[in-house]
Amino acid sequence: MRKVISDFFKDHPSIEVIGTARNGKEAIKKIGELKPDVVTMDVEMPELSGIETLKWIMENTPVPVVMLSSFTENGAQQTMLAMEYGAVDFVTKPGGTISLDLHKVKDELIRKVELALKIPIEKLRKHGSNINQSVKTLQHDSTIHLKEKDMITETKTTPKFQIKKWNKASDKIVLIGTSTGGPRALQHVITKLPESISAPILIVQHMPPGFTKSLAERLNHISKIRVKEAEHGEVIESGTAYIAPGGFHMKMKKNGHHYEIVLDDKEPPRSGHRPSVDVMFESVGQYAELDKIAVIMTGMGNDGSKGLMALKESGNVIAIAESAETCIVFGMPKAAIETKLVDEVVNVDKIAETIMKYLV
Repeated sequence: MRKVISDFFKDHPSIEVIGTARNGKEAIKKIGELKPDVVTMDVEMPELSGIETLKWIMENTPVPVVMLSSFTENGAQQTMLAMEYGAVDFVTKPGGTISLDLHKVKDELIRKVELALKIPIEKLRKHGSNINQSVKTLQHDSTIHLKEKDMITETKTTPKFQIKKWNKASDKIVLIGTSTGGPRALQHVITKLPESISAPILIVQHMPPGFTKSLAERLNHISKIRVKEAEHGEVIESGTAYIAPGGFHMKMKKNGHHYEIVLDDKEPPRSGHRPSVDVMFESVGQYAELDKIAVIMTGMGNDGSKGLMALKESGNVIAIAESAETCIVFGMPKAAIETKLVDEVVNVDKIAETIMKYLV
Protein backbone atom coordinates (compact mmCIF):
# COMPACT_ATOMS: atom_id res chain seq x y z
CA MET A 1 0.00 0.00 0.00
CA ARG A 2 2.74 2.46 0.95
CA LYS A 3 4.64 1.64 -2.25
CA VAL A 4 1.56 2.05 -4.44
CA ILE A 5 0.68 5.44 -2.96
CA SER A 6 4.29 6.64 -3.14
CA ASP A 7 4.37 5.72 -6.84
CA PHE A 8 1.30 7.91 -7.47
CA PHE A 9 3.49 10.97 -6.85
CA LYS A 10 6.61 9.77 -8.66
CA ASP A 11 6.19 12.08 -11.66
CA HIS A 12 4.35 14.93 -9.92
CA PRO A 13 5.95 18.31 -10.75
CA SER A 14 5.51 19.88 -7.29
CA ILE A 15 5.12 17.05 -4.76
CA GLU A 16 7.65 14.51 -3.56
CA VAL A 17 7.26 11.69 -1.04
CA ILE A 18 9.84 12.25 1.70
CA GLY A 19 8.99 9.29 3.92
CA THR A 20 6.61 6.47 4.79
CA ALA A 21 5.63 4.87 8.10
CA ARG A 22 4.28 1.43 9.02
CA ASN A 23 2.08 2.56 11.92
CA GLY A 24 0.87 5.56 13.90
CA LYS A 25 3.77 5.65 16.37
CA GLU A 26 6.34 5.61 13.56
CA ALA A 27 4.32 8.28 11.73
CA ILE A 28 4.48 10.64 14.72
CA LYS A 29 8.26 10.14 14.99
CA LYS A 30 8.86 10.72 11.27
CA ILE A 31 6.61 13.79 11.09
CA GLY A 32 8.76 15.35 13.82
CA GLU A 33 11.96 14.54 11.93
CA LEU A 34 10.93 15.20 8.32
CA LYS A 35 8.40 18.06 8.80
CA PRO A 36 6.20 17.27 5.76
CA ASP A 37 3.73 19.74 4.26
CA VAL A 38 0.99 17.11 3.92
CA VAL A 39 0.36 13.66 5.40
CA THR A 40 -1.81 10.94 3.89
CA MET A 41 -2.82 8.41 6.49
CA ASP A 42 -4.94 5.29 6.72
CA VAL A 43 -7.81 5.29 9.22
CA GLU A 44 -6.83 1.72 10.14
CA MET A 45 -3.26 1.21 11.43
CA PRO A 46 -1.52 -1.00 14.01
CA GLU A 47 0.13 0.29 17.24
CA LEU A 48 -1.79 3.59 17.14
CA SER A 49 -4.98 4.03 15.08
CA GLY A 50 -5.37 6.71 12.45
CA ILE A 51 -7.77 8.67 14.68
CA GLU A 52 -5.46 8.63 17.70
CA THR A 53 -2.48 9.53 15.49
CA LEU A 54 -4.45 12.37 13.87
CA LYS A 55 -5.43 13.80 17.28
CA TRP A 56 -1.78 13.76 18.37
CA ILE A 57 -0.62 15.40 15.13
CA MET A 58 -3.22 18.20 15.28
CA GLU A 59 -2.40 18.96 18.92
CA ASN A 60 1.40 18.78 18.69
CA THR A 61 2.74 19.14 15.12
CA PRO A 62 -0.28 20.28 13.08
CA VAL A 63 -0.11 19.54 9.36
CA PRO A 64 -2.85 19.02 6.73
CA VAL A 65 -3.91 15.33 6.69
CA VAL A 66 -5.81 13.46 3.98
CA MET A 67 -7.28 10.19 5.31
CA LEU A 68 -7.67 6.90 3.45
CA SER A 69 -10.78 5.02 4.52
CA SER A 70 -12.21 1.57 3.85
CA PHE A 71 -15.78 1.45 2.60
CA THR A 72 -17.34 -0.08 5.71
CA GLU A 73 -19.78 1.20 8.33
CA ASN A 74 -17.01 1.33 10.92
CA GLY A 75 -14.68 2.97 8.40
CA ALA A 76 -17.31 5.65 7.72
CA GLN A 77 -17.81 6.35 11.44
CA GLN A 78 -14.07 6.68 11.99
CA THR A 79 -13.76 8.93 8.95
CA MET A 80 -16.40 11.30 10.35
CA LEU A 81 -14.37 11.47 13.57
CA ALA A 82 -11.26 12.23 11.53
CA MET A 83 -13.04 15.16 9.85
CA GLU A 84 -14.08 16.39 13.29
CA TYR A 85 -10.53 16.22 14.61
CA GLY A 86 -9.08 18.25 11.76
CA ALA A 87 -8.43 16.05 8.69
CA VAL A 88 -8.74 18.08 5.49
CA ASP A 89 -10.52 15.38 3.47
CA PHE A 90 -10.65 11.65 2.82
CA VAL A 91 -10.40 9.19 -0.05
CA THR A 92 -12.30 5.89 -0.02
CA LYS A 93 -10.24 2.81 -0.80
CA PRO A 94 -12.17 1.01 -3.56
CA GLY A 95 -11.33 -2.54 -2.49
CA GLY A 96 -11.65 -2.50 1.30
CA THR A 97 -8.87 -2.62 3.88
CA ILE A 98 -6.26 -4.24 1.64
CA SER A 99 -7.08 -2.39 -1.56
CA LEU A 100 -5.34 -3.95 -4.56
CA ASP A 101 -7.18 -1.64 -6.97
CA LEU A 102 -6.06 1.57 -5.27
CA HIS A 103 -4.99 2.98 -8.67
CA LYS A 104 -8.69 3.78 -9.26
CA VAL A 105 -8.45 6.64 -6.76
CA LYS A 106 -5.01 7.89 -7.86
CA ASP A 107 -6.31 11.11 -9.47
CA GLU A 108 -8.64 11.85 -6.56
CA LEU A 109 -5.87 11.38 -3.99
CA ILE A 110 -3.43 13.58 -5.93
CA ARG A 111 -6.09 16.29 -6.31
CA LYS A 112 -6.91 16.25 -2.58
CA VAL A 113 -3.24 16.39 -1.59
CA GLU A 114 -2.75 19.37 -3.93
CA LEU A 115 -5.73 21.06 -2.28
CA ALA A 116 -4.41 20.28 1.21
CA LEU A 117 -1.19 22.15 0.37
CA LYS A 118 -3.17 25.38 0.03
CA ILE A 119 -5.01 25.20 3.35
CA PRO A 120 -3.52 27.27 6.19
CA ILE A 121 -2.99 25.02 9.18
CA GLU A 122 -4.54 27.64 11.52
CA LYS A 123 -7.91 26.93 9.88
CA LEU A 124 -7.66 23.23 10.68
CA ARG A 125 -6.77 23.96 14.31
CA LYS A 126 -8.91 27.01 15.07
CA HIS A 127 -12.25 25.39 14.35
CA GLY A 128 -11.49 21.93 15.68
CA SER A 129 -14.03 20.15 17.85
CA ASN A 130 -13.76 20.08 21.63
CA ILE A 131 -16.30 17.30 21.94
CA ASN A 132 -14.89 14.36 23.89
CA GLN A 133 -15.14 11.05 22.09
CA SER A 134 -13.79 7.62 23.00
CA VAL A 135 -11.90 6.10 20.08
CA LYS A 136 -11.54 2.40 19.31
CA THR A 137 -8.13 1.16 18.26
CA LEU A 138 -8.22 -0.31 14.76
CA GLN A 139 -5.69 -2.31 12.79
CA HIS A 140 -3.67 -2.06 9.67
CA ASP A 141 -2.06 -0.04 7.01
CA SER A 142 -0.16 2.91 5.70
CA THR A 143 1.02 6.47 6.23
CA ILE A 144 2.65 8.75 3.70
CA HIS A 145 4.31 12.14 4.06
CA LEU A 146 4.51 14.49 1.13
CA LYS A 147 6.82 17.46 0.78
CA GLU A 148 5.69 20.45 -1.21
CA LYS A 149 8.01 22.07 -3.71
CA ASP A 150 5.75 24.84 -4.84
CA MET A 151 3.19 26.74 -2.71
CA ILE A 152 0.14 28.50 -4.15
CA THR A 153 -1.77 31.20 -2.26
CA GLU A 154 -5.36 32.39 -2.62
CA THR A 155 -6.79 35.88 -2.34
CA LYS A 156 -9.73 36.45 -0.01
CA THR A 157 -12.65 38.87 -0.29
CA THR A 158 -15.74 39.21 1.86
CA PRO A 159 -18.16 41.79 0.38
CA LYS A 160 -21.26 42.82 2.34
CA PHE A 161 -24.78 43.12 0.96
CA GLN A 162 -28.03 44.88 1.71
CA ILE A 163 -30.51 42.74 3.69
CA LYS A 164 -34.01 42.78 2.22
CA LYS A 165 -37.41 42.93 3.99
CA TRP A 166 -38.48 39.55 5.29
CA ASN A 167 -41.86 38.13 6.23
CA LYS A 168 -41.45 36.21 9.50
CA ALA A 169 -44.98 34.76 9.46
CA SER A 170 -44.73 32.65 6.28
CA ASP A 171 -43.63 29.01 5.91
CA LYS A 172 -39.86 28.65 5.71
CA ILE A 173 -37.29 26.09 4.63
CA VAL A 174 -33.53 26.12 5.24
CA LEU A 175 -31.21 24.80 2.50
CA ILE A 176 -27.51 24.14 3.15
CA GLY A 177 -24.83 23.20 0.62
CA THR A 178 -21.21 22.35 1.41
CA SER A 179 -18.25 20.22 0.33
CA THR A 180 -14.59 20.09 1.48
CA GLY A 181 -14.46 20.96 5.18
CA GLY A 182 -18.24 20.55 5.35
CA PRO A 183 -18.62 17.89 8.06
CA ARG A 184 -16.95 20.12 10.64
CA ALA A 185 -18.68 23.26 9.37
CA LEU A 186 -22.05 21.48 9.62
CA GLN A 187 -21.23 20.52 13.20
CA HIS A 188 -20.68 24.20 14.04
CA VAL A 189 -24.05 25.12 12.50
CA ILE A 190 -26.41 22.20 13.22
CA THR A 191 -25.44 21.78 16.90
CA LYS A 192 -26.32 25.44 17.54
CA LEU A 193 -29.86 25.25 16.13
CA PRO A 194 -32.61 25.05 18.79
CA GLU A 195 -35.03 22.14 19.01
CA SER A 196 -37.86 24.62 18.48
CA ILE A 197 -36.65 25.69 15.01
CA SER A 198 -39.74 26.38 12.91
CA ALA A 199 -38.46 25.06 9.57
CA PRO A 200 -37.12 21.89 8.01
CA ILE A 201 -33.49 21.81 6.83
CA LEU A 202 -32.28 20.15 3.63
CA ILE A 203 -28.52 19.53 3.42
CA VAL A 204 -26.28 18.56 0.51
CA GLN A 205 -22.77 17.55 1.58
CA HIS A 206 -20.57 16.20 -1.22
CA MET A 207 -19.68 12.73 0.01
CA PRO A 208 -19.66 9.16 -1.33
CA PRO A 209 -22.50 6.68 -0.58
CA GLY A 210 -22.36 5.20 2.92
CA PHE A 211 -20.60 8.15 4.54
CA THR A 212 -23.63 10.47 4.62
CA LYS A 213 -25.45 8.04 6.95
CA SER A 214 -22.56 8.14 9.44
CA LEU A 215 -22.46 11.94 9.18
CA ALA A 216 -26.21 12.15 9.89
CA GLU A 217 -25.95 9.80 12.87
CA ARG A 218 -22.99 11.72 14.29
CA LEU A 219 -24.76 15.08 13.98
CA ASN A 220 -28.01 13.65 15.38
CA HIS A 221 -26.12 12.39 18.44
CA ILE A 222 -24.67 15.82 19.31
CA SER A 223 -27.50 18.16 18.16
CA LYS A 224 -30.75 19.38 19.73
CA ILE A 225 -32.63 18.95 16.45
CA ARG A 226 -33.23 15.63 14.70
CA VAL A 227 -30.73 14.85 11.93
CA LYS A 228 -31.15 11.94 9.52
CA GLU A 229 -30.14 10.68 6.11
CA ALA A 230 -33.00 11.56 3.75
CA GLU A 231 -35.30 8.78 2.49
CA HIS A 232 -37.27 8.82 -0.74
CA GLY A 233 -40.94 9.79 -0.25
CA GLU A 234 -40.72 10.87 3.40
CA VAL A 235 -42.70 13.93 4.48
CA ILE A 236 -40.49 16.91 5.32
CA GLU A 237 -41.03 18.10 8.91
CA SER A 238 -39.97 21.21 10.84
CA GLY A 239 -37.19 20.67 13.34
CA THR A 240 -35.56 17.92 11.25
CA ALA A 241 -32.43 18.15 9.10
CA TYR A 242 -32.29 15.81 6.09
CA ILE A 243 -28.89 14.97 4.57
CA ALA A 244 -28.89 13.86 0.93
CA PRO A 245 -27.48 10.32 0.63
CA GLY A 246 -24.26 10.00 -1.36
CA GLY A 247 -25.03 9.03 -4.97
CA PHE A 248 -28.52 10.64 -5.02
CA HIS A 249 -29.70 14.11 -5.98
CA MET A 250 -32.15 15.40 -3.37
CA LYS A 251 -35.26 17.16 -4.69
CA MET A 252 -38.62 18.14 -3.23
CA LYS A 253 -42.22 17.77 -4.42
CA LYS A 254 -45.54 18.98 -3.06
CA ASN A 255 -48.16 16.36 -2.18
CA GLY A 256 -51.39 17.95 -0.95
CA HIS A 257 -50.46 20.15 2.03
CA HIS A 258 -47.12 18.43 2.53
CA TYR A 259 -43.71 18.47 0.90
CA GLU A 260 -41.86 15.21 0.29
CA ILE A 261 -38.25 14.21 -0.33
CA VAL A 262 -37.45 12.92 -3.83
CA LEU A 263 -34.17 11.01 -4.26
CA ASP A 264 -32.89 10.63 -7.81
CA ASP A 265 -29.96 8.43 -8.86
CA LYS A 266 -30.88 8.55 -12.57
CA GLU A 267 -30.16 12.22 -13.32
CA PRO A 268 -26.43 12.51 -14.08
CA PRO A 269 -24.03 14.21 -11.63
CA ARG A 270 -23.95 17.99 -11.97
CA SER A 271 -20.39 19.39 -12.21
CA GLY A 272 -19.21 16.01 -11.02
CA HIS A 273 -21.50 15.93 -7.98
CA ARG A 274 -24.46 13.76 -7.03
CA PRO A 275 -25.90 15.02 -4.73
CA SER A 276 -25.61 18.51 -6.16
CA VAL A 277 -26.45 21.75 -4.34
CA ASP A 278 -27.59 23.30 -7.64
CA VAL A 279 -30.13 20.50 -8.18
CA MET A 280 -31.55 20.87 -4.65
CA PHE A 281 -31.80 24.67 -4.94
CA GLU A 282 -33.48 24.48 -8.36
CA SER A 283 -36.01 21.90 -7.15
CA VAL A 284 -37.03 23.86 -4.05
CA GLY A 285 -37.08 27.07 -6.09
CA GLN A 286 -40.27 25.84 -7.83
CA TYR A 287 -42.27 26.57 -4.68
CA ALA A 288 -42.61 30.35 -4.48
CA GLU A 289 -44.98 30.08 -1.50
CA LEU A 290 -42.07 28.94 0.72
CA ASP A 291 -39.56 31.47 2.00
CA LYS A 292 -36.05 30.04 1.69
CA ILE A 293 -32.89 30.56 3.68
CA ALA A 294 -30.07 29.28 1.45
CA VAL A 295 -26.65 28.72 3.03
CA ILE A 296 -23.46 27.98 1.09
CA MET A 297 -20.46 26.92 3.13
CA THR A 298 -16.89 25.72 2.64
CA GLY A 299 -16.09 23.68 -0.46
CA MET A 300 -14.14 23.52 -3.69
CA GLY A 301 -15.76 24.54 -6.97
CA ASN A 302 -18.93 26.52 -7.59
CA ASP A 303 -21.80 24.13 -6.82
CA GLY A 304 -24.76 26.15 -5.52
CA SER A 305 -24.20 29.42 -7.39
CA LYS A 306 -26.36 28.52 -10.43
CA GLY A 307 -29.01 27.08 -8.12
CA LEU A 308 -28.94 30.28 -6.08
CA MET A 309 -29.77 32.26 -9.21
CA ALA A 310 -32.75 29.95 -9.84
CA LEU A 311 -33.89 30.28 -6.20
CA LYS A 312 -33.76 34.09 -6.27
CA GLU A 313 -36.06 34.18 -9.30
CA SER A 314 -38.99 32.80 -7.30
CA GLY A 315 -40.29 33.90 -3.89
CA ASN A 316 -38.44 35.35 -0.92
CA VAL A 317 -34.88 34.10 -0.48
CA ILE A 318 -32.19 35.08 2.01
CA ALA A 319 -28.76 33.83 0.96
CA ILE A 320 -25.96 33.35 3.51
CA ALA A 321 -22.36 32.54 2.57
CA GLU A 322 -19.59 31.40 4.90
CA SER A 323 -16.75 33.92 5.08
CA ALA A 324 -13.29 33.38 3.62
CA GLU A 325 -11.92 33.71 7.14
CA THR A 326 -13.42 30.41 8.37
CA CYS A 327 -13.78 28.39 5.14
CA ILE A 328 -11.39 25.47 4.76
CA VAL A 329 -11.82 26.08 1.01
CA PHE A 330 -13.36 29.38 -0.11
CA GLY A 331 -14.59 28.07 -3.49
CA MET A 332 -18.34 27.53 -3.27
CA PRO A 333 -19.08 30.60 -1.07
CA LYS A 334 -16.83 32.78 -3.27
CA ALA A 335 -18.70 31.68 -6.41
CA ALA A 336 -22.02 32.42 -4.67
CA ILE A 337 -20.85 35.86 -3.53
CA GLU A 338 -19.75 36.66 -7.08
CA THR A 339 -23.36 36.26 -8.27
CA LYS A 340 -24.14 39.42 -6.20
CA LEU A 341 -27.14 37.55 -4.74
CA VAL A 342 -25.75 36.83 -1.27
CA ASP A 343 -27.36 38.82 1.55
CA GLU A 344 -25.01 38.00 4.43
CA VAL A 345 -21.39 36.81 4.62
CA VAL A 346 -20.59 35.48 8.10
CA ASN A 347 -18.09 33.29 9.97
CA VAL A 348 -19.15 29.67 10.42
CA ASP A 349 -19.80 30.09 14.15
CA LYS A 350 -22.36 32.84 13.37
CA ILE A 351 -24.31 30.97 10.66
CA ALA A 352 -26.82 29.30 13.02
CA GLU A 353 -27.51 32.63 14.72
CA THR A 354 -27.98 34.28 11.32
CA ILE A 355 -30.40 31.54 10.18
CA MET A 356 -32.44 31.94 13.38
CA LYS A 357 -32.63 35.71 12.89
CA TYR A 358 -34.93 35.02 9.93
CA LEU A 359 -37.02 32.34 11.64
CA VAL A 360 -37.87 33.85 15.03
